[in-house]
This record gives sequence, structure tokens and C-alpha cells, in this order.
Amino acid sequence: MEDRIKELLRLGRDAYRKKEFSRAESYLVEVLEHHETFADLHNMLGVIYHDRGLFSKAQKHFERALAINPNYTEASLNLAVTYNDLGRYEDAKRIYANALQRSQSKPGEMDSFVKGKVSNMYADIGEVYHSSGMFLEAAQEFRKALALAPGFVDIRLRLALALRDLGQTEEAVGEFRRILQDRPAFLQARVHLGVALHALGKTAEAILEWQEVLKQDPGNRSCQMYLKLLGQPGGVGGATP
Repeated sequence: MEDRIKELLRLGRDAYRKKEFSRAESYLVEVLEHHETFADLHNMLGVIYHDRGLFSKAQKHFERALAINPNYTEASLNLAVTYNDLGRYEDAKRIYANALQRSQSKPGEMDSFVKGKVSNMYADIGEVYHSSGMFLEAAQEFRKALALAPGFVDIRLRLALALRDLGQTEEAVGEFRRILQDRPAFLQARVHLGVALHALGKTAEAILEWQEVLKQDPGNRSCQMYLKLLGQPGGVGGATP
């Protein structure tokens, strides 16, 4: 992830925690323009818009958070509240019931909602380490997060990127592939998988991954650039990261 985006991510999450919602919004929106698959960022923006009474905008972000991570209990509960505010009472009941069912646990166990909250806290710490160049520590925190919430593919992506930056590219490839096994349409993971494969000298495999991205997103400038650099059909110049 680019240094500027990492810094915006840090600033946005920090402002959100301080309830400085206007400042948080400006950072989070810019991050999502480049990396739109952070479920927690969509949830944060949903909370911000709900706080302003912009329920339809909040709804869209909560729904996007759940599309990325269907087990995101906090986003489910927030969406149920928002549906209720919009007069969609049956939808609110359905989402709320599903969220409660997922969060049920045996006595003494941490319920799914708490696990999700703690998982995101570990991920935030990992992001701080990653942005500071402490890739080993970052990977350790992301693993803690995933031990609690293995289905959080946005956190698994961050683990994979930390492993790649740590030089453990083979292991990073394994994490990218695990993401795509669960979410084949997660194009950001597929783009990064191609980069990691190319770094390992598996250029033919990398090309196949980037070509697959372009089948689903023909305007993906990063993949167009990578293919152009390799002299492959479909590549164009002027790519953005």
C-alpha cells in the first residue's frame, strides 16, 4: 500500500476514534477511492453518515461492509438500526436476528461481536507497525486478528501484504490464494497475487491473474500497466497505483 494511503488510513481511524467525524470522513473517503475493500472503513463512514441523519448513505456503506465481510456483526447491527430509521422494519428485524444468531456463544466464550471488535483492534495495531516499516510485528498482529476472525478478508489481505514486504513472498502468495478461494471477486487480492507471483519469477502465472482481473474490470489501470511492461496484449500506459 502506498505511504500516502497508509498515512490517510492512520489519520482517518485516529480521527474516528476521537469522534472527529468531519475530519475522519475526508481521510476515509480518499482511502476508499484507492482501496475500497476495507470493511471497517465502510462501517465507520456508515456511522458518520448515520450520525448526520444521512440514512441512505449510511445504509450503502453498511451494506458494502457486509458484502466484504458477511460476519461483521457490528456492521450488521448498525445496518439494522439504519433500516429501522428508514422504515424498513422487516429488513431491520431480519438483519438484527441474523446478527444475534451469529454472535451466540457458549458460556465463557467470547461472542462474535466482541471477537470482531478485538480483531479490528489488533488489525489497527498491525497497520501502525506496517506503516512504520516493522513488518514482522505487523504480521504478528494481523495473525492475532485473524485468529479471532478468520473470515475478515480485508485483514488477511493486510497480513499478505506485510508478509510480502517482510520478504516472505511464498507465504504471502498462500494468503492471497486463500482470500481468492473464499472471495474470487476480490480483485485487489488478485492484483497483488500477480505482483507476488511475478516477484517469484512465476511470470506466466502472474499474467493469468492480471488477465483475469481485466476480464472482470477491463479498466483496471494497474493490470494494464503490468501487462504492457511485459509486452502482453491488453496493456496500456499511464497506470495509476
